[in-house]
Order: sequence, then structure tokens, then C-alpha cells
Amino acid sequence: MKTKILLSFVFIFSCQFFMSAQDTDKILENGLAELAQGFEGDVGIYVYNLKTQKEAAINADTIFPTASIVKVPILIEVFNQIKAGKLHLKDTLIYDAKRVYGGSGLMQFYKDSTVTDLRTLVSLMITMSDNTTSLWCQELVGGGLAINKTMADLGLKHTRVNSRTEGRTEDWETYGWGQTTPREMASLLIQMRERTLVDEAASDEMYRIMGNSFYTDYSLSQIPPYVQTAAKQGMVNKSRSELVMVNAPSGDYVFYIATKNNADESWGFNNKAWELQRAISAYLWNYFEPESDWKHAAGFVDLVTGLKY
Repeated sequence: MKTKILLSFVFIFSCQFFMSAQDTDKILENGLAELAQGFEGDVGIYVYNLKTQKEAAINADTIFPTASIVKVPILIEVFNQIKAGKLHLKDTLIYDAKRVYGGSGLMQFYKDSTVTDLRTLVSLMITMSDNTTSLWCQELVGGGLAINKTMADLGLKHTRVNSRTEGRTEDWETYGWGQTTPREMASLLIQMRERTLVDEAASDEMYRIMGNSFYTDYSLSQIPPYVQTAAKQGMVNKSRSELVMVNAPSGDYVFYIATKNNADESWGFNNKAWELQRAISAYLWNYFEPESDWKHAAGFVDLVTGLKY
């Protein structure tokens, strides 16, 4: 027991140290500030290069709505409970049509009484950003209180589930389903990449799941398709955000782009927040991979314009 307590203390201390003691890449930070200048809304950006251990931060400790990026903490708690023996990916589940929840995802179209399993739920939750499976997973782990406890145990002060969570009605009214800061959410993906989140096996499997995002027309569109990425997107009318880890040839880098109070609430390809995400992603790729001559194909825009989410 003493060993577990000591290890937990060391882990939390290391997380808090990471979030407060990084060298700043001023050139990168200034470049990001120029890109964000003039955006009609609030912007938060956090970038960390795992090889150089340098960061760039703009409003990185400001709280933003997560929208569907809250599904990353839910995913972590699922694997946390798998490790504890409370759940297993092979667990059989029966879909009840009463669970249907609109918006993104596929399970809302399942027939009543369809047999499924936990692995399918978590895969759809991240890959397709499935709302129905996400709420089901949140329920299976014991709700927002259980997830929030794990986030607090990880040393995160602001990353929380608000929806359907006792005592967080005011937070839900302000931020919606979940809330985080750019720095905190990026730290979770860094720990996952470094195989220290839950344990090595859980980190690897979560990272594999996050490497299959359906939503490739935002930041991911500015990264060569043959370069591995792990990502999650979140979007509601007045807030668009994205979490991405890029396993780049010159070294891995992670970034989180958050926006809120957005003037542009449209859902077309040219939404200003999505344009900003693409611009920042392209800038980061060229900054960290200056010798790369890759550009997205000329027909890319025609392929994805008009898609409805």
C-alpha cells in the first residue's frame, strides 16, 4: 500500500511539474499569436514538442468547453476500470433504443436489442465521436463523479465532466458536457503517448483507438496521411476544439486548439474556427518539418466541402 501511495504521489507530482516547468519556444509562440490575431472569439493554444521539450502557449490555462473532447477522459476512465477488474473490453452489452441520442455517431441507428460489446462502444465513442456510446460509457464507469475523481488524481484541476454529474449544474450551463484547458488536455495525450496513462497496455490501446479519427478535414488535413496521428475533435455552435498528437519524422509534437464565444456559428467547411485549426496545423507541420515539401492535394477541398456532421 505504501508503495502504491508513493507511486501515485510521484506520478501526480510529475504531471504538475510538466504543466508548470517547460521551456518556451518564443518564435513558435509569436507565430501562433499572429495566426490567432483577429479571430472573432476566444482562442487557447498549447503546443509541446516531446523531443525538444519546448512549449508554446496562448491562453493555455484558460478553461474552455470540451464538447466531444470530453470523450477522452471518459475513455481513460473506462481503461482505468478495466485495469481494476470492473470492466473488460469483451463485456457483452445489449443496446436499448431508449438510449438513442442524436448528433454524431452510429449507434443511434442500431436496432433495439442489438448485441454489442464494450470495445465497440469505446471505438465508436472516439473514432466516430458517437454520443450514444459516450453517454453509455459514462454511465458504465459510474458517471461524471468517477471520471472527475480520476482527473483530479492525475493532478488536473480544471478537466471535468459536467453533464449528468451531481454538483456541476452551473458548470454545465457555462461549459456544456465538459471543460478543460489546452495544457491539461494535451497532458493526457502526452501521458498516453509515453505509455504512463493507466498502464502501458492501456496507453497503447487508447492511442490506437485515437489514431482512427473519422474527422480528417480539420487539423488532420494539413498533415501527410502517411504520418501517424492521434486525435479527437469537439464542436458545438460557439466552440470548436481539437486535440492532436503528430508522430512526425523529426519528433512527436502535440497541440490543442480551443475556441469559445465564436462569432461564426456556421457548420460549413469555411467556418472561421475550422479555418484557424487548419492554419495552425499547417504552420506547426512546416515549423517542425521544414524540409517537408508535402502539401494537401488541390482536390481536397472539393472532396470534403458540403459534408454534414
